[in-house]
Amino acid sequence: MRAVAEGRLESTATAFATHIDRCLGCRACEQVCPAGVEYGQLLEASRAVLFESQPKSDFANRLLRFVLRKIWLSPRRLRFFFAASRWFRDLGLARLLLKLRLARLISPRAEFGLALLESSRPVFNPKPTQKSDASGENVLLFAGCVGEGLFARVNRATERVLRANDLNVSVPADQVCCGALHAHAGDLEGARQLARRNIEAFDSNAPIITNAGGCGAMLTTYGHLFAGDEKLAARAARFSARVRDVSQQLATSGMRNTPTPTQNSVTYDTSCHLLYGQHSGETSECMLRTVIGDKFVALNGSERCCGAAGIYNLMQPEMSQRVLKEKLDHVRETHATILATGNPGCQMHIGAGACLSGMKLRVCHPIELVDQAYEQAGYYDDPRHGE
Repeated sequence: MRAVAEGRLESTATAFATHIDRCLGCRACEQVCPAGVEYGQLLEASRAVLFESQPKSDFANRLLRFVLRKIWLSPRRLRFFFAASRWFRDLGLARLLLKLRLARLISPRAEFGLALLESSRPVFNPKPTQKSDASGENVLLFAGCVGEGLFARVNRATERVLRANDLNVSVPADQVCCGALHAHAGDLEGARQLARRNIEAFDSNAPIITNAGGCGAMLTTYGHLFAGDEKLAARAARFSARVRDVSQQLATSGMRNTPTPTQNSVTYDTSCHLLYGQHSGETSECMLRTVIGDKFVALNGSERCCGAAGIYNLMQPEMSQRVLKEKLDHVRETHATILATGNPGCQMHIGAGACLSGMKLRVCHPIELVDQAYEQAGYYDDPRHGE
């Protein structure tokens, strides 16, 4: 990075592209850097240089640019894309192709892509949305594009749990993707386009609640993203300051506790961006422990990346699989039957790896387990919303 910035190395150099492309962007290095260098921001700036300088004739790059610019920037096209993906998943077509091993005939990458989609299936029976009003603090839920597109059940569970804890939840209709995929790929202008829409959609003083580590970490960087924009810098900074993971919100406002007996052992893997971006990995684990009790099993290396890293698992499959193998080995050591993690990308990645390796493992979001416990405790039938 420094060599390119100082002009000692060309931005088109293979060495530069190789090192920048192979970085997971987990930001763990920031925690141990004695100088406090914010490496994540430097990485995105470097990838922005690569985004402009890499050959546009390369098929993978052309496909990535098309998806980011023509689909992800258009809410209507993105909704259609996720609707088609859900249809393909819910009809069992992804599962069938995996079972017959037909996807493997195309390529290992295609097989893993289908496994990612298959692993977005719910592991619990969906519940009706709890509509009861709450009289407490107003909060705004950031639904996310992948979150609402493939994991709407997690958003509904988040709403139910927040309302059961006396928080009044609203979901702004005009919100769009957080821009994380664009930023990680180096398309910072695309990320800014999306960020501007979100700043407008969440134009109030209420806390912004997220349940996806990747989205939350991106939203907290809007202040940096618009630092050079005189018109938006202050608004973007205020926006970022209001972002909280759902576990942070519950830790601050208070959470109804209800350890629920379960026959399943549960382990927890920390999303890198939740831990290193939002600094709320511990609050998420504590939230989970309140409802799991002695069935919780600690995961060795839970602070280490699983290898998902946005679309890293598709762009750098060999490196990603090496990281994933280490994660799955540690999961096996726990003998847990359920793994909870606070980011949809991590959930799909670990779930896909477990599926293709024959592991009997269910992967879900921690808030889904809290939601299950609250339902069993009768909190959704109780007209009161706090204690």
